[in-house]
Formats: sequence, C-alpha cells, structure tokens
Amino acid sequence: MAASLREPPFISSASSSTCDTDDEGVRGTCEDASLCKRFAVSVGYWHDPYIQHLVRLTKERKAPEINRGYFARVHGVNQLLKAFLRKTECHCQVLNLGAGMDTTFWKLKDENLLPSKYFEVDFPMIVTRKLHNIKNKPLLSKPIVELHSEDMLHMDGHTLDSKRYAIIGADLRDLSELEEKLKKCNMNTQLPTLLITECVLVYMTPEQSANLLKWASNTFETAMLINYEQVNMGDRFGQIMIENLRRRQCDLAGVETCKSLESQKERLLANGWDTACAVNMMELYSRLPRAEVSRIESLEFLDEMELLEQLMQHYCLCWATRGGQELGLKEISC
Repeated sequence: MAASLREPPFISSASSSTCDTDDEGVRGTCEDASLCKRFAVSVGYWHDPYIQHLVRLTKERKAPEINRGYFARVHGVNQLLKAFLRKTECHCQVLNLGAGMDTTFWKLKDENLLPSKYFEVDFPMIVTRKLHNIKNKPLLSKPIVELHSEDMLHMDGHTLDSKRYAIIGADLRDLSELEEKLKKCNMNTQLPTLLITECVLVYMTPEQSANLLKWASNTFETAMLINYEQVNMGDRFGQIMIENLRRRQCDLAGVETCKSLESQKERLLANGWDTACAVNMMELYSRLPRAEVSRIESLEFLDEMELLEQLMQHYCLCWATRGGQELGLKEISC
C-alpha cells in the first residue's frame, strides 16, 4: 500500500531536549551560506525550486560579487559531481559532509542522476531543522517516499534513513561515531564513493581534518573528494577575512593549510589520496562557458571587478582521487 503524502509517512521518535551549544559560530556559517544561495537563486543565477522550502529569503540584498562567487562555487562543484556520477554510471554513493540546507539530492533525482545512495552529515542542530522542513513540505518529502520500497521511513530527531537518501546528525571530528552512524544507514565501503566538503575542513584543526581525510582514503577502495574552501590566506586580504570571522566568534582553526594551492594539494596527497588538483575560483570563473558568464553578468551591475577578483583568488576548488583507474577518475577535471 502506498504511503500517504498528506501526512508525511515518517516514524518519528522524540529527540533529546538538550541542545548542543558548542560550535555556534561554525553553525552560523551554514545559515550565512544558505541565505546567500537563496538570494542568488531569487535573482536568477541558477535554478533551484527546492531551496525556498528550506531557507527563507532575506530582505538584505547580497552584493553582486558574492552572488557571482556562489555561482562559480555551485557550478564547479556540480561539474565535478556529475562527472563522477557519469564515470560510475551512478553505481556509487555520495557523502556530503557538512551539507547544511543543500538541495542536491532533489535536483539529481530530477535529472535522473541519483547515486545508489546519497548521504548528508551535519551538526545535529542543523539536521533537526532540515528534517522538520522535509517532514512538513510535501515537495521535499514526496521524492524521498517515491524512491523508498517500504511504507514507512524512519526518522528521529537527528537522522533520516531511506533507501536512496540519508541525513545524519554527527560531529565530523568524532570518526568512530561518524562511521557507526553511516553504517547504520547502510553505507557500502565497496562502492565507488564521492565525498564533498564545502567550507568544512577549514573549521577543524589541521590534525582533525587530516584524520578525516585519512579515514576517507582508508575506508573506501575507490573514492573521490571535492573540497571547496579558502586559499592564499597569508596575505593582507586573507588576514582581513580571518579577522572578520573572528569578530563573529568563528575561528578558522585550519587556516594554516589554506596558504596556497600547493599546500591544499599536499595535504590531500599526505593523507592517502593518489592524485590531487586545485584551482582558485578566479581561474575557474575564467573557464566558465561564455554564454553563462554573459547571462549572469547581465543580472546585476558590478561596480568593482577588482573586489570580485580578490574574493575569488581567496577561495579554491580541490579534488582528489584514490583508486578507480578502470573508471577513469583521474581524468575528471573542471
């Protein structure tokens, strides 16, 4: 019997009333990024019919350079993600670590590009908020139900597990807990696996991020990692970025790894990955299809191109592979 969509078919159990108050500044960056993406979508930078059901539209306009930066970020990550899905013919799994209010699962379903299973991990407090929206928004819950072979999906305060999609509340610095929760949701270490971290590793100490990278390279026989975060942070502009975040009680604990593209690649190679590539976002922006660049640049007037260049030169997209020669993972680029 088909599960009812009028009342979302989730079995819910009571969540703990104790709130995790640690890492408040880092959790705040999830809200910032979500609001920026929501605004950019509302202006027309890219199409996302799902984000409005997870993130409110702020009254505050975001600067054009911010919107273009997010466009380049979303375009670059999606290009690498879809290349991996096509190389593996979607016989793979994706682990989005620090996913926040990301809507990739629903967009991939619409494009018939869903992996065997799509996992998301974030702080329990963020996951609880996302699960609340999914439970109460049929546009979000219905696609999950349609893919599920059971009448009921299990969801508690910090976890949703279904046949093709799982959301897990966990701390990425506690690897034993992370692995236990992923395995409970049927993570398969034998499947080719893509891990995505966007502005996540930089909030960990270098030792903590190295442990996460080593865990990933040791756990999956065939894997790819996509990492988006800061770079060139040793110059004056980088120092201003660091100071601005510190004023908001948000410390870049891993900033020393963000000195250069070389230091980004070296970290990946030192922690068990076979290949590593990195490009700053201004370089990536210059490679975007000209038609797309013309379209987005017509959306808003940009007063200072120099500021856009400075911002883009302080963020980078990195990708690394382990194994997968027969799939051609080393050929993936953007």
